[in-house]
Amino acid sequence: MFKLEPQTVSLGASPRDKESAIRQAGSLLVNAGYIEPQYVESMMLRELEANTYLGNGIAIPHGVLKDKDRILKTGISVLQIPGGVEWNNNEKVHLVVGIAARSDEHLTVLANLTDILSQPELVQRLSTTSNVQDIVSSLNGTAPGDAETPAPFPAQSMNASSVTALVPGTAGLHARPATALANLARQFQSEIIVQSGQKTADGKSLISLLKLGAKGGATLQIFASGNDASAALAALKAAVDSGLGEDEAHQADQKPAVTFTWQPQTRLTGIQGISASPGLVIGPVYQLKRQHLSLQERAKDPTVETHQFNAALEGARVQLEDLYKEVSLKFGEAKAAIFRAHQEFLADPELIAQVQVRIEEGYTAAWAWNSLIEQRVDEIKKLDDPLLANRAVDLSDVGLRVLRFLGVIQDEPGLQLPATPVILIAEDLTPSDTANLDASLVLGFCTASGGPTSHSAIIARSLDIPAIVGAGPALQNLPNGTPAILDGESGTLYLDPTASDIASARQVQKDIETVREA
Repeated sequence: MFKLEPQTVSLGASPRDKESAIRQAGSLLVNAGYIEPQYVESMMLRELEANTYLGNGIAIPHGVLKDKDRILKTGISVLQIPGGVEWNNNEKVHLVVGIAARSDEHLTVLANLTDILSQPELVQRLSTTSNVQDIVSSLNGTAPGDAETPAPFPAQSMNASSVTALVPGTAGLHARPATALANLARQFQSEIIVQSGQKTADGKSLISLLKLGAKGGATLQIFASGNDASAALAALKAAVDSGLGEDEAHQADQKPAVTFTWQPQTRLTGIQGISASPGLVIGPVYQLKRQHLSLQERAKDPTVETHQFNAALEGARVQLEDLYKEVSLKFGEAKAAIFRAHQEFLADPELIAQVQVRIEEGYTAAWAWNSLIEQRVDEIKKLDDPLLANRAVDLSDVGLRVLRFLGVIQDEPGLQLPATPVILIAEDLTPSDTANLDASLVLGFCTASGGPTSHSAIIARSLDIPAIVGAGPALQNLPNGTPAILDGESGTLYLDPTASDIASARQVQKDIETVREA
């Protein structure tokens, strides 16, 4: 397996400009026997065609595809610049990672690099370390000696000022407040870092903020470095202190509930889940089946892939804006705010930069996008706060939307419901799925995964659609047409009810309707 070697790492460099930095990184590869000297000129040519700055102080200069024969063997170099070098406007680079790739051998190192990119405190440490092995270990995926216990973000290393604030509400820094925070941070030129405990995040990246897993009442330390740092800190602290819109949203989420109790008249087989939206419905089940994704991995032309990817992002943004307006009219802005968060995912600087890296390495836009989305979904699912972990399905929703625009998913046959009303069964439903449900055909739904605080559950309550979540994988073995009673109050899906059970349930339905009318 390919690995970064110590002899291609140079510490304490101080190039005068970007061109000098690229040439020094290229010379490391030449001296180690990885490339011919002419390939350094190819690296300069690539920089004229495309910006190789990734973010968080890292750039990855590499040559153009036509000069691949100048590569003797796959190699990577790292030029550490503690003082930084100006890359482009407002971009300061501390780690220049020169790449010469003959094949896919270097992708493990590149994957580790994208992980490092989302850890600003680690980038800072690697930018100033005097130990070559720290950089080698990090890029090879074997953590440096002290990496298992990350140190708090060193404000002095980025000449930053900071403020502290408490995460508003009890729900934590979930999608809605994190969207507000990232959106505000991007209005300033300064670099903004948010720290919670031992974790740090790029303040302008929604995904990075979600991965903090910051719970309600947790202390946030917000750092800013740049010409407008003071204004940024004042605005961000004021926004957090005022609740990031959570008080208004919480009030909008509240809705008087009609409680009831129903018990089957006979011994019925029941699948137990978690109540997500109250109500009692009777009908046949219908399984929603997702398309299996079969993605082409390698691309012929990175330029074409980049164009298609940017077009897909723009198409998804426009579609989400329309969906936001539609849901806002139906249920109010607080419920529709999740689709603003979805738009923020599409603008996430770290995610977009990392997709571009993989496209430049010869992968299709669809494969690059999907692999990174799946990686981040897995990271968010592992958060120890169930509310925050539930946001993973939102990111999956955005991922699928972009894949549709890339032509990977032609349609969603599972959403083509029968002509008669059904109880919908699915592994999970995304917020987009739920918002687009036809209430005249979907009596209620029951999902194998998900939680009662998911955005799908919130939208279901707004639609008055009874719903159960977290019912387990056995749910998906039910044949279409199986008669059932869905009890959203107790979170139970009863199968094959008798005539007396159905009569009893219908009486409770009438009682519920009478109370609602009153």
